[in-house]
Amino acid sequence: MLVAKYSRHDLNFNFVAITSRASMKVKETYFIAIHDTSNPGIVGFGECAVFRGLGSDDTPAYESIVAEACRHINHLNTDDIKESSIKFGFETAMRDLANGGQFTIFDSNGWQAGKTAIPINGLVWMGDFDTMRKRIDEKIADGFKCIKLKIGGIDFDREVDLLRYIRDNYSADELQLRLDANGSMTPHSALVKLERLARYDIHSIEQPIRQGQWKAMKEITRNSPIDIALDEELIGNMGYDQRCYLLDATMPAYVILKPSLHGGFSTCDGWIKDATEREIKWWATSALESNIGLNAIAQWTASKNVTMPQGLGTGGLYSNNIASPLTVKNAALVYDTHGQWNHPL
Repeated sequence: MLVAKYSRHDLNFNFVAITSRASMKVKETYFIAIHDTSNPGIVGFGECAVFRGLGSDDTPAYESIVAEACRHINHLNTDDIKESSIKFGFETAMRDLANGGQFTIFDSNGWQAGKTAIPINGLVWMGDFDTMRKRIDEKIADGFKCIKLKIGGIDFDREVDLLRYIRDNYSADELQLRLDANGSMTPHSALVKLERLARYDIHSIEQPIRQGQWKAMKEITRNSPIDIALDEELIGNMGYDQRCYLLDATMPAYVILKPSLHGGFSTCDGWIKDATEREIKWWATSALESNIGLNAIAQWTASKNVTMPQGLGTGGLYSNNIASPLTVKNAALVYDTHGQWNHPL
């Protein structure tokens, strides 16, 4: 018989994380532990990484839903879980348990054995001009050849100045620039702003306008001088028909997959299949998970034999993260086989 329990854990940022929605100092999360009473020494761990302010997962009943899933663990079908982050957590814990409780979630093509590395982009959070420029310089000094800038938090002209600063020192051959607008543009202003941004050899821009405006998004993806990537547009646990309708309606160049926000691993596998059939590319990004969730996403990503930089460098954001073998080295996420896990429960 399976037994599941959970506990809440608040992750503390090393700095105030500025998003397009709020200034965050603490990230709430829930850890799941599942074991079989016939072999209680083997435990599978997962993370229900709720992201307040995004999607239907942000509900006052969140903890009650987690507790209910734990109570019904012996009859639980993860595909029946509607909340993406809860589905993600239970998918992870069940896979870990099935694989011997060694934090092994997927066959990672040698990544967990330390034989391969996952290339990642350097993430620069929104902030004032001087803070962002300092962070850019730090990422470049750390050897990153691909940097992702979150924009929309300061005056647009100042953000353009930041891009000019980068391109005055680094060409597109030396440094790839990705932007994430987090829906900060309006349908009316987006193309004008994208024309200005395109002068600085931008690889792609995520979610230029708020999700749900598919007609406007289609017009933008069709006319933008910069490749458009969808992110928040994918939030939720969408089925096949919904995924196809969204992709056909907008036809982006990329989709950005976040398993804890986009329906768990099984739904993200569906996104990859449906996008690939339309010649839409993808990469994976973490969504402020602890190392428990990040490890699961990294193994899933490595199982896909990725070569382009992924968005998996968020593990160092917290002062009280779960100790793990995950580390960033040479602009890549690697698994240190000499590192140790600290069980969250």
